Amino acid sequence: MAADILIYDSDIVPVGKDQKQHIEITRDIAARINETFGSEPDGRIFKLPEGRIYASTEVVPGIDGQKMSKSYGNTIDIFGDERKRGERVMSIVTDSTPVGAPKNPDTSTIMQLYALVASKDEIEEMREQFRKGGRGYGDFKKHLFEKLWIILPRCENSATKFWRDKNYINAVLNRGAERANTIAQEVMKRVRKAVGL
Repeated sequence: MAADILIYDSDIVPVGKDQKQHIEITRDIAARINETFGSEPDGRIFKLPEGRIYASTEVVPGIDGQKMSKSYGNTIDIFGDERKRGERVMSIVTDSTPVGAPKNPDTSTIMQLYALVASKDEIEEMREQFRKGGRGYGDFKKHLFEKLWIILPRCENSATKFWRDKNYINAVLNRGAERANTIAQEVMKRVRKAVGL
């Protein structure tokens, strides 16, 4: 991971909270190499990348409340079958708070997932409904699914359009590869010069 970051002269690396240490290790490696072999006017061979962790997405919860991961089997497939997607949303793990009782939006997986797809006003409205009580978790799950149903078909349509146009995909990949290779070659020139290869 450090090599992948450093080879492209990365300034900012968006990561989840669980990858913060990877960025710190990458910075340590870069700083050590800069200190040991620094021969550029500024003593820098590698940039020291900064990790960018967005509070809203630092950990995306799965349907069981753990970090969402295919290996945990707790994902909601955004390009999957609508019925299965609905079943996954309705199987989100909740606590045993009674239907009529107020609920804590800060500890709810439903609320965390809803916050990823809803507007600020919609999020605040659902938070208020959690606190007020009178609705069960099933209602909130249905509301989340309805929001996903509005957003995901647009994603699916865009993805389908791209998958059909292989020439477009290949052109984008080729442009990206050329740009990445140009940057990587410049970085490797600096590295080889600094270490005497």
